Amino acid sequence: MRISFLLHNAYGIGGTIRSTFNVAGALAARHRVEIVSVIRTVDTPSLPLHPAVRLRPLTDQRPAAEGRSTDLGHPLLERPSAHVPEAEARGTANFNALTDERIAAHLRDTDADVVIATRPGLVICLAELGREGRYLRIGQEHRLYGTHRAEIRAACDTAIARLDAHTAVSEADAATHRARLPGIPTRLTALPNAVPATGVEPSDGRARLVVAAGRLIPVKRYDLLVDAWATVAAEHPDWRLRIYGRGPQQPVLRRRIDALGLAGRITLMGAHSPIETEWAKGSIAAVTSREESFGMTIVEAMHCGVPVVATDCPHGPGEIITDGRDGLLVPPGDAGGIARGLLTLIEDGALRRTMAAAARESARAYAPERVAAAYEELFAELRSARGAPAPAVAPTRHVTGAFLPGATDPGRAAGIPLASLKGAVKALIRKPLRPVADCRVTPDGRFQLRIGPDGVHGAGLVLTLTRRGAGDGAEPVRVPLHPPAAPAGPWTAILDRAALDLPEGRWDLHVVRPSDGVRRRVLSRYAEGRGLLGLDPLPGSPFSWWIPYRTVDGHLSLRAWHRPAHAEAREIHTGDDALTVEGTLHGVLFGPGSAPRAVAAPRGRCRALSADVTVLDRGRFRFTLPYARVHAARDGRDGSATWELTLRKSPDSTVPIPLGRIIGDILDRDRTDLYPVTHGVRPYLTRTGDLAIACPTTVN
Repeated sequence: MRISFLLHNAYGIGGTIRSTFNVAGALAARHRVEIVSVIRTVDTPSLPLHPAVRLRPLTDQRPAAEGRSTDLGHPLLERPSAHVPEAEARGTANFNALTDERIAAHLRDTDADVVIATRPGLVICLAELGREGRYLRIGQEHRLYGTHRAEIRAACDTAIARLDAHTAVSEADAATHRARLPGIPTRLTALPNAVPATGVEPSDGRARLVVAAGRLIPVKRYDLLVDAWATVAAEHPDWRLRIYGRGPQQPVLRRRIDALGLAGRITLMGAHSPIETEWAKGSIAAVTSREESFGMTIVEAMHCGVPVVATDCPHGPGEIITDGRDGLLVPPGDAGGIARGLLTLIEDGALRRTMAAAARESARAYAPERVAAAYEELFAELRSARGAPAPAVAPTRHVTGAFLPGATDPGRAAGIPLASLKGAVKALIRKPLRPVADCRVTPDGRFQLRIGPDGVHGAGLVLTLTRRGAGDGAEPVRVPLHPPAAPAGPWTAILDRAALDLPEGRWDLHVVRPSDGVRRRVLSRYAEGRGLLGLDPLPGSPFSWWIPYRTVDGHLSLRAWHRPAHAEAREIHTGDDALTVEGTLHGVLFGPGSAPRAVAAPRGRCRALSADVTVLDRGRFRFTLPYARVHAARDGRDGSATWELTLRKSPDSTVPIPLGRIIGDILDRDRTDLYPVTHGVRPYLTRTGDLAIACPTTVN
């Protein structure tokens, strides 16, 4: 069959896009599948798409570039859509007269057997502009029936009645559609979102960490999760909560976290893709929404072996989670109930492990192959109802030679054996390198790279690490790259922190083919940092720490810290009268009877500060810096003031020991570990993870 999905913008990030990509890839195993994006805003999709799925845009809204035209500036972009209600058309959706024209042309000319529209505006266009009878017309609802504005709902209801089928992502919402739209001929059914299992190593349930992820918007009720965490933190101060995502509620949540004194217990992590590596770091997942049309984050977490505590809100969670077996359902809108659910799993490790195993099993029901099979069944039923047989699918032919089928074989014409000619061609044409790697931190702290075989070709390949900013003459670090041990297996390499002495900085990874000098930067599929949780630095000096990460453009890189000694600020507490820091020393020891000092060196004309350091057991230390002394060091000067903190082994030592927060799995602590201004003083972490304090000009 020929199947065409209509997406508004396939180049963005969102649950609808992710689910469509997943099921399209699964259907492409047996069908010709395309995704038609109404708009294109960037060069490549943000999410991975199966190579067999064709992606094509209808309007190109990228800026003009050499060799490329753009639809920006087209006069029809300023004219309203004749089909899509204004409430759906305006804003980021941006339906207009040009999208009307392009959608109509696509629906008129397509050779698809099935067209599937994925949001209200597209459902409306499919009903009004689609060719009835020429192909199956199917609409999808990825939200809930009652969440749309009245004018969108009315237009959608009219459109649904003209389609062959319309699907919701939960049976509860499908039932709502049937109750609100009685008597229409359209098949109203439920098909869940497709959520694939991941290649990420699942959680081992040991980290004292709860993870939540999603858009920071009011419906997700992260404010309740923050309030619940105040109860959890009071009973289990060694547990932490991470909330991944971005959105308009971020400043509201930040203020609430600070007001409750939870800055050191809750971290707003920002957006992260792929999110699977972060689910696998947690031992528990939390979903606190007021409503969920489905709950892709629930299934993602379950795939990663993480049991979910979720509000039993309409409609999705209760259809995904079996309460008490593979997760816990708690009352919506109840911070106390959320806290009790989290505490149940925090305090019962055996229950947590049992639920984690059950969660992985339950998540298999949402594998893209199963959802694709349900779509195929729906297609067959709809065609049968029409009295039409299912269209035959011609097998896809993959041309692997230099010549097209039916073309004259030039080797035979010249009297050259075909095998010899192919060998000569192969000798002249080398396959390009396109290394794509997974990076996993092993329990002993080594970095294990697995590079897919499809993009790596040749003999004697080498992995190199190049430090940014080191200059053209700097020699890269070379690491052996081992060929697959079995057919279709990965190439592998080990980065051993005990054997490689990497100077501090950011390192980019390349695969080099010495035979022809080809050098290609390594792309990243997963950079798994779960093994860094609870991992200790290597003993002795120098202190070093590595974190693998995926760059914004999708490459694999490594951040290295390398210092003679380092003081790790494990606790930073903003008290009523003073800043207190507690941490551990690495790479050097406090001598017997030593009197270490914390020194705050000013940036600018303010005076330096110092504080006595108390040496605790097992290399731990603590010091307190009163806010009054910080303000006194300003000497009455106006404007902001900043100090960088270090430790000294003794009052007369001139060798500073960097003080900051590096150990763990978080790359950019300056973006995540944020603390409030307290009595005009704010501690913060620099880009390199070092601890500083500031007196802002204006205190909010």
